[in-house]
Amino acid sequence: MRADDGGRFAEYGPPRRVDGGLRARSTRGAIGVSWWSRRFLEVLESFALGTRLTRGRSYARAGQVLRLDVAPGVVTAVVQGSRARPYQVSVGLPPFPARLWARIEAELAAQAFFSARLLAGDLPAELEELFVAAEAPLFPAAISELDQRCSCPDVAVPCKHLAATFYLLAEAFDADPFTLLHWRGRSRADLLARLRQLRAGASATDASTSRRPGGGEAAGRADEAARRDVTAPTGHSASSAPSGAGAADTGWPGDHEVNMPAAGAVRALADLPVTPLAEAVDRFWLPPVPLPDRPPSLTARPDLLLRQLGAPAPAIGGPGLVERLRHAYRQLGEQ
Repeated sequence: MRADDGGRFAEYGPPRRVDGGLRARSTRGAIGVSWWSRRFLEVLESFALGTRLTRGRSYARAGQVLRLDVAPGVVTAVVQGSRARPYQVSVGLPPFPARLWARIEAELAAQAFFSARLLAGDLPAELEELFVAAEAPLFPAAISELDQRCSCPDVAVPCKHLAATFYLLAEAFDADPFTLLHWRGRSRADLLARLRQLRAGASATDASTSRRPGGGEAAGRADEAARRDVTAPTGHSASSAPSGAGAADTGWPGDHEVNMPAAGAVRALADLPVTPLAEAVDRFWLPPVPLPDRPPSLTARPDLLLRQLGAPAPAIGGPGLVERLRHAYRQLGEQ
């Protein structure tokens, strides 16, 4: 410390205690329980920020953060330090441009796995891979990508006030993982509305193509399969209509036009020859066609069970036991 630093920092000391601050839910051990929050903090901790993160974690648990707001491209916070006037904190991360978001939304809408999970309010971990493939990683790759500002006189970046903001932001990801996407430029409401719109448009286009004459060889085979396999209300299949009946006349009572696109097993079985039942008994439990590729699934980490169960009671070790077990599980997973 320089000789003149004593006067410069004479008014600073322990932080002032406040009431009603945003207190971290975790009282011991690691902060963050969801995959997104832990991933975010792992990125920060990989930058080797040392004791600044430790002191910031103490601030977060003491309730020194008075306010935290997330907007596209910037997180702002008010943190109470040792001075009477709280410090103003901001963390900037460039939002993705509209053109990039349009491309990502189209890719998400085209994959039922992502659309279903997102529309159900869940952010699957595989989403990070999709953003990386689009050359738009969700998490910063270097500390320099974050524009960190605090009104305190500490020259260290991040200071403990910024670090406290990081930890409260991680818990905000626990409460609503869409907060991360909002920071990157797309709110939950806008993203889900766009996915519904794209999915509805794709369904309408598929239906229009299947009805249009000459809509494609595959569509024609699918329509023929649907007409052949759909059972009529009278117990007869559409293929049993009188000879000469066209697609517009199925022979069903009261129906003059039936145009049903193939779906599910109908599409899968469209090109298979009809096999007599006696010859198919031995193959009853075998798939008639190769099974399609399974959709992406969550790659579970070794400590998945620990994150699901939560902290044990203090009598058997509390959160500290969880951290020791998590470390052991990770070592086992590396073997």
